[in-house]
Amino acid sequence: MNKTIVVNGNGFQLEDLVDIARNGKDIAIAESSKDRINKARTLVDRWVNNGERIYGVTTGFGALSDVTISLADTKRLQKKILFSHAAGMGREMEADVVRAMMALRINDFCRGNSGLRLETIQMLAEMLNSGIVPVVPEKGSVGASGDLVPMAHLSLVMIGEGEAFVDGIRMSGAKALASRSLAPLELAAGEGLALINGTQFMIALGCLALHDALNLCKHADIAASMSLETLMGTRTAFDSRIHEARPHQGQIMAAQNMLKITENSEIISSHEDCSRVQDAYTLRCSPQVHGASWDAFAYVDKVIRVEMNASTENPLIFPESEEFLSGGNFHGQPLALACDFLGIAIAELANISERRIERLVNPYLSGLPAFLVEDGGLNSGYMIAQYAAAALVSENKVLAHPASVDSIPTSANKEDHVSMGAVAARKCRDIVENAEDVIAIELLCGAQAIDLFTNIKAGDGTLAAYNTIRQQVDYMKEDRLLSADIATIKQMLKEGAIVRAVEAAVGKLY
Repeated sequence: MNKTIVVNGNGFQLEDLVDIARNGKDIAIAESSKDRINKARTLVDRWVNNGERIYGVTTGFGALSDVTISLADTKRLQKKILFSHAAGMGREMEADVVRAMMALRINDFCRGNSGLRLETIQMLAEMLNSGIVPVVPEKGSVGASGDLVPMAHLSLVMIGEGEAFVDGIRMSGAKALASRSLAPLELAAGEGLALINGTQFMIALGCLALHDALNLCKHADIAASMSLETLMGTRTAFDSRIHEARPHQGQIMAAQNMLKITENSEIISSHEDCSRVQDAYTLRCSPQVHGASWDAFAYVDKVIRVEMNASTENPLIFPESEEFLSGGNFHGQPLALACDFLGIAIAELANISERRIERLVNPYLSGLPAFLVEDGGLNSGYMIAQYAAAALVSENKVLAHPASVDSIPTSANKEDHVSMGAVAARKCRDIVENAEDVIAIELLCGAQAIDLFTNIKAGDGTLAAYNTIRQQVDYMKEDRLLSADIATIKQMLKEGAIVRAVEAAVGKLY
């Protein structure tokens, strides 16, 4: 039975959002929110009937905010804003992003500051729960005045316009609604602006990127541990006393993870008396590098969880005091900075991973067969896997350039500073995808390297990771199609299979 997640504008969790976006969970509006929603709408209707000047309700938008809209035209205005603002370009966003946008918008509306009718919010919930996925182009938002363009494309379907996917089939908004026995809405005064004037495109992307980045953390430690062992490294650098002397929380956690994963390693104990004094930075400093990224994720997590449960429209309705106030909660600057920071932190996990891959495949650094394959020359082994990783980390370096340092005026200079948060969020998600591929390549190379230590047992955690990988990807004795192996490991990474196996062997990782 499909669990329904009830939202009230407060306490919406990242894990619940992912369940709705990716696992098909339903959403419902809390009873406690309905009274506040209705009170706010009653106020809007009263103000409109009394001839109050309210931005976007009885006036035009942006630089046209000085133009008064007649009572007779207020409904027409709401439909027109959706058409005029649906100027998106580029590929369609994935279903999980669009479903996350819808869920986050519903939660925002449940705070009762938007002035939307309850039936309008319920319509959005019904679309989400019935599997209607509006077609939302990826480009067109500058991340201020809200994500106007993508939210307009999403909202068009509610009035039977635009396009949507239903059961994977692209169709008109009208047909999508009809396929689920839903009737198009006629928007009331103020509803068009309220539907599109929020940060839900960038926050949806940011939430999913953060979730995937947090999943990547443990995999990075597992991959680094496999590389450490097969490169004949030492566990000394993970001694808790070192990290307590510089007590960054992420660094401490990463070091403890690597100690756990490599515990009882016969590979490491086999060379305790060797002459090497210190390992390379990519091995010895893994906790410092991984941990710094983890600490960055903690900051981003704080920003994301605030934004998930915030009112991001303009104007805002305050039912208690019976007031409306114009402000700038639609401005995406907090998210723009957070997504840029998140992208940089994720890129660093991939950067250090690629350098460990290079050490694994380079016989002059590893002491292992060249490119981790028998009969080198006839076979190229994992040579090109390292090329691919290098390409991805170089791409990430371009993508990691912060979008938030840019701004460009819009709406005849009325909206003269914008966040570019949507661009930051899109880039961040691309960086995550690339980093997952790089970590997958390191795991693949690590497993291959362990096979080359035929008579020596790996650590408890690394052995568990190796065995799990070998359930789906065989040892490569001679060259074969590598992209399929990388894709398999990446899917295992996304599903958490490798982490579950390691944690079953050594206990919970941080």
